[in-house]
Amino acid sequence: MIKEFKTFIARGNVIDLAVGVIMGSAFTAIVNSLVKNLINPLIGLFVGKIDMSNLILQIGDTKFKYGEFINSVVNFLIISFVIFLLVKAINKLTPKKEKEEAPKVSPEAEYLAEIVDLLKEERKPEA
Repeated sequence: MIKEFKTFIARGNVIDLAVGVIMGSAFTAIVNSLVKNLINPLIGLFVGKIDMSNLILQIGDTKFKYGEFINSVVNFLIISFVIFLLVKAINKLTPKKEKEEAPKVSPEAEYLAEIVDLLKEERKPEA
């Protein structure tokens, strides 16, 4: 069982995934700081409040923290856009795979295909 675990961990995909998760969490902290400290105050200038997380709709005893929701949506949009840019940049850097050419058909196979087509035409009833 330990040998299987070592084989599993030694695979490149698992290590890549672990690195991706760690980098993603660090990147999320950076984006959260960007949104909280730079973007929300900018949006808050137009809304009239600096901290959007304090925007609350209260109905009775229930509080709807729609400001927190707006913060989460802004975080998501920024993270998605930056990941889009990263993937686009990586795709430009990686070499494109050449299109595989269709296998060449031998002349005998071409003749056989023509014969089959001619036989099909002969068998068709004329209208």
